[in-house]
Amino acid sequence: MSLNITVIKDKILSENYFVLRNITYDLTRKNGDVIRHKREVYDRGNGATILLYNREKQSVVLIRQFRVATWVNGNADGRLIETCAGLLDDDEPEVCIRKEAIEETGFEVGAVQKVFELFMSPGGVTELVHFFVAEYTDAQRTHRGGGVEDEDIEVLEMPFAQALEMVKSGEIRDGKAVILLQYLQTSGVMNAAQVR
Repeated sequence: MSLNITVIKDKILSENYFVLRNITYDLTRKNGDVIRHKREVYDRGNGATILLYNREKQSVVLIRQFRVATWVNGNADGRLIETCAGLLDDDEPEVCIRKEAIEETGFEVGAVQKVFELFMSPGGVTELVHFFVAEYTDAQRTHRGGGVEDEDIEVLEMPFAQALEMVKSGEIRDGKAVILLQYLQTSGVMNAAQVR
């Protein structure tokens, strides 16, 4: 059964970088009671993220960059270890993530596998993130990586086991990275028995 929702007011508060809206709506419960809510919703568009892995080397490629929101929330230097990611804009998720992989990591990936799509902060952010993994080889690093002109991205190739330890120790705190690293761990993708 779908919910009965009536929008009372939808006001744009800001369109500086993304769109911040204040939405007032009535939600009719199953028992017929109507509850009025007023919420701010941040619309930043949808995104895609990818974790590159190498079974033979038992390694993964992550990135580190400054994220002002983490700095504001107490992350001392504001830098965060993440998976490569970007907003879709008008691209399909796979097209987007291939471009982002080249720009941010320098790797031109071959076959990519979409593993799922998730709302990362549904209480106030509209973004739906498409999650991918792809195997890489050293020969696929055809560019320097590091992002475009207004980005300062450090490319991190590290042992898979080290990345998992960094999740445990709190060094990796990006939700996308944690989810994809745990996906690799639980799916068996990195098992040595699967090396071709």
